[in-house]
Amino acid sequence: MDVISVLAFDGINPFHLSVPCLVFGEEQPSPDLIPCEIRVCTPGARPIVTTAGFTVSTGYSLEELASASTVIVPSWPDPERPAPPEMITALRNAHENGARLVGLCLGAFVVADTGLLDGRPAATHWKWADVFERRFPDVRLNQEALYVDDGDIVTSAGTTAAIDTCLHLLRKQHGAAVTNRVARRIVSPPHREGGQAQYIEHPLPPNSESNPLAATLQWAIENLDQPLTVDQLAQRAAMSRRTFTRAFRSTVGTSVSRWISTQRIAMAQRLLETSDFTIDHISGLCGFGSAVTQREAFIRALGTTPSAYRRTFQGPQRV
Repeated sequence: MDVISVLAFDGINPFHLSVPCLVFGEEQPSPDLIPCEIRVCTPGARPIVTTAGFTVSTGYSLEELASASTVIVPSWPDPERPAPPEMITALRNAHENGARLVGLCLGAFVVADTGLLDGRPAATHWKWADVFERRFPDVRLNQEALYVDDGDIVTSAGTTAAIDTCLHLLRKQHGAAVTNRVARRIVSPPHREGGQAQYIEHPLPPNSESNPLAATLQWAIENLDQPLTVDQLAQRAAMSRRTFTRAFRSTVGTSVSRWISTQRIAMAQRLLETSDFTIDHISGLCGFGSAVTQREAFIRALGTTPSAYRRTFQGPQRV
């Protein structure tokens, strides 16, 4: 029997804990499949308290991880707090025994605490990417991927990306037909388009006296339908092109052209989410020039198309 162990701990979110149990457990999708046993393991086999306030008690300890084929770590409650030594040791032992380690959302932090991700690619929630890179500089973080499958170690982005990851693992083991049946049962797409870049927030820059470029940046955001150039923005900021370019990169952290492209995509995202404008009209309002150019920019930056993005965040509309 295939054994999948789920590592649980105090402060765990019930939804994150339920995802692997929902995908791999419950009813078996096909009588031809080898039965799968889900074991929720806690330190000392003790009951744990969830964020919802109720306790979970299963009777399985961390020692059970050593005999599992897959060990799944749901989202960790505090990305700044390292996992305790007993968890790290149990995960390392399980990996040495051939188990595949899976870190869902902030569970990637716990997997990285073992040191087994050093020099390897990984994913985690975009909101905590900076913390992850600071704590684990030797890990090659992919900030755009919904999940990263590196063979014996798999990590994922945020909450619903945990479902994507578990369905991906099910697909690898049992094929698309079985995965599609499970996805229909839990009312989830068997595979989502694009990466987590489409979910990252792009707040407008603060307008304050401490930011000498704030007024110029705000003007650019309000005039994205125009063919903005570096010279035009430098003139509005009353700077030479060289001084403006240097100040821009120092303040914003990227090039002018890349920032403008990001703001155009962010504006298009907002319009796709909140309006019934056609995609052609949105491409003009955002300064892409054409729907084709806008589509190419979306695919390059978000890994999806404007039409698919609208379906994801707003539902079927006219395109």
